[in-house]
Amino acid sequence: MYSKADFVSAQMVRWCPGCGDYAVLSAMQRALSKMNIAKEKHVFVSGIGCASRFPYYMNSYGFHTIHGRASTVASGVALANPELTVWVIMGDGDSLSIGLGHTMHLLRRNINVNVVILNNQIYGLTKGQHSPTSPYAKVTRSSPFGNPGRPIDPLSLAYSLDAGFIARSHDKNIQGMEELFLKAAAYKGTAFIEIYQNCNIFNDAAFDSFTGKKTREEHSVMLEDGKALIFGAKDSLKAVFFNTETFEL
Repeated sequence: MYSKADFVSAQMVRWCPGCGDYAVLSAMQRALSKMNIAKEKHVFVSGIGCASRFPYYMNSYGFHTIHGRASTVASGVALANPELTVWVIMGDGDSLSIGLGHTMHLLRRNINVNVVILNNQIYGLTKGQHSPTSPYAKVTRSSPFGNPGRPIDPLSLAYSLDAGFIARSHDKNIQGMEELFLKAAAYKGTAFIEIYQNCNIFNDAAFDSFTGKKTREEHSVMLEDGKALIFGAKDSLKAVFFNTETFEL
């Protein structure tokens, strides 16, 4: 049996203090400790960006590739050795801008890879330019008059490509992320997970309506395959039955 500490590498974590990536890393390490899969059977692949540091901080095999190409390398690893559990960790810029075509083809081919997109709606490593998921008209260092492009919705993209496992969570929901990672690892095919990840330096509070204690109950829903959709504050919970074989959220 493993513990979380078994998946913590000796590398110093070099994300900015307060970055949401710390919570994602912790949730992943906790999840892997419960999978009963040898450390040597996990491979983490990343591209370029803040999220690309992820493999360094996992005590497992890893591959730090080039910008936008993490999906292609992860596909090759999974096809070369189907016994491995392959994770590809990308930011929204890495996966949905230069890497968009590769991300789409990975989903289309349904290769047994777990895709985790850390979406902070900004380019963090290169200091605050708008990304493919930045809101329309958002003022950034590269769009002083407002972002002229409309954002990509990663889940809608995955759904349009008929992905079999689609999920979204946020960096303040460690238990929820842990459960999603466990389900993704058990799924045979491409599992697609988007994590709303706060960049407290260049895009702080972007997801506060979903994560803030005063607003999250009215702005978030808990959706799970075959179960009732639950939303609303605890004193006025509402439920709608929702059944699909596509979404796991």
